[in-house]
Amino acid sequence: MPGYYIGLMSGTSMDGIDAAVVSFDDHRVKLHATVNQQYPEALREELGKAANTPTDVPIADLGHLDAKVGEAFRDAALNALQASGVDAGEITAIGSHGQTVRHQPDAIAPYSLQIGNPETIASGTGILTVADFRSADIAAGGQGAPLVPPFHDWLFGGTGQQRAILNIGGIANVTLLGSSSEPVTGFDTGPGNTLLDRWIQLRCNKAFDCDGAWAAEGRVNDSLLGKLLDYSYFGKTPPKSTGIEEFNLAWLTARDALEHDAVDVQATLCELTARTIANDILRFAPATDEVYVCGGGAHNADLLARLARRLPEIRIDSTAAVGLDPDWVEAAAFAWLAMRTINNQTGNLPSVTGANRKVVLGTIHSP
Repeated sequence: MPGYYIGLMSGTSMDGIDAAVVSFDDHRVKLHATVNQQYPEALREELGKAANTPTDVPIADLGHLDAKVGEAFRDAALNALQASGVDAGEITAIGSHGQTVRHQPDAIAPYSLQIGNPETIASGTGILTVADFRSADIAAGGQGAPLVPPFHDWLFGGTGQQRAILNIGGIANVTLLGSSSEPVTGFDTGPGNTLLDRWIQLRCNKAFDCDGAWAAEGRVNDSLLGKLLDYSYFGKTPPKSTGIEEFNLAWLTARDALEHDAVDVQATLCELTARTIANDILRFAPATDEVYVCGGGAHNADLLARLARRLPEIRIDSTAAVGLDPDWVEAAAFAWLAMRTINNQTGNLPSVTGANRKVVLGTIHSP
């Protein structure tokens, strides 16, 4: 697998773009440069409106956002390229996840919409760009998510251990890796950081709860937690995926969050994330020996402590312990998926998404 690739990722937290210049060899990833590029505040607000209140966003505004996000992704790729010292001509392809603004895999006409015009990226960088990774899986009857488990299996699997790779972004998802004879499974457990971020933004005007410090000051409100856990998504069996159109401030306030002390709500939301993750691991992979965490939640000490209390017999560590910095797993994954696409190799796992077959993911855009 010679050559360099660039992976571009922005998750449901919508805080910015992760860009990584990587190369792959013998089930290993080498990071040559990484850049986290924040969205301008005005653009982030527009994206939040498009995701949370889509009926209020005219098609013209959505087209404008597609162009602006494409420019932001292009700039992130160029900045990562400059940081790497690698010439653009040496980059085989860019894998751009784009920015999800709507994920509706269970609709009558299922779809998942990521914006960030890939033609802008390809043209602006001069590098072949792969994008729209989710549509092919949905067309094959799948959820179109999560898409990272095949990469987790390639990088972290094959050990003989009952291992879970846990990504805690805006939404939390888990990949369950067992023996070579068992199919890889994975799914979204529910909210990761999204409710925590939205609540502290509302009540404290902070972007996020650093280290989970505010949540650690509060007490879990059992009444509120019961209302949150009673939601139907948490009882679903895989394949299942979700997004911020389902778990958002409106969802939270509809369950009377505003009636409780703000800091206790934060503690309760942190407990919700930890408990729903732990419940799903124990429900669907009770023999799990170890959990390796990536994504922004890997830095939330309070969340990890709550998770450890729920999984006392399981080792919990960062993916750094098994070969890749937790902040760059998803960006590397979409670089890897781009490599699969341009080599006409399948990129989904039906055992994860529920698709009726393996398919080649993504659309290719030449510069």
